[in-house]
Amino acid sequence: MTSHAKDARTGLADLLDWVGPDAPTLCEGWDARDLAAHLAIRDRRPDALPGIGISAFAKHTQKVQDEMAARPYPEVVDLVRFGPPVYNLTRLKAVDERVNLVEYFVHTEDVLRAQPDWHEPRTLDHDVEDALFSALSMMGRLAFRSSPVGVVAVCPGHGRAVLKKTGDDGAVVLTGAPGEILLLASGRTDQVRVEMSGEPAAVAAFESQQRSL
Repeated sequence: MTSHAKDARTGLADLLDWVGPDAPTLCEGWDARDLAAHLAIRDRRPDALPGIGISAFAKHTQKVQDEMAARPYPEVVDLVRFGPPVYNLTRLKAVDERVNLVEYFVHTEDVLRAQPDWHEPRTLDHDVEDALFSALSMMGRLAFRSSPVGVVAVCPGHGRAVLKKTGDDGAVVLTGAPGEILLLASGRTDQVRVEMSGEPAAVAAFESQQRSL
């Protein structure tokens, strides 16, 4: 059976090679070199991971990332391509799919959609989109837990998922490919192809919250 996460990792490493270290990304303040360094330490430096989301540890994480980014760029990209050490649990396919598929999908789009010649999303295989839809059903609930209104994802050909229960303030319906809604859930609001519908007040409240992420 195909490993979608492994394929996504290989594709992202090839893309990083192709665009070069100074290429822009959608990750604020990061070029391709910074993104490659982030992915390399994510695989190898668990001590640096808390600083990604916890400010108290951010200084250490930044130090580790700066040290990785200072290494030759092709070497860092090769670390991304090779993946984690053999003792890392993400070497197991089931863990890799759960932990890394969305990570590599989103960061591939971070690179692609930041380039000046980008216009339209890639066409992904149906089974890849199915895997992303499964991830959306879980991750979307976490991403939209603070939404002031209900959130429903409708992905034609894949299914429908309630990501935040509808309350008194109504709901928005997000229609699009699973990957596009995952990008929106990840805070990428400007380059996604998602149709948003619902009562105007609910849509306005949802969009306001998304812009504040």
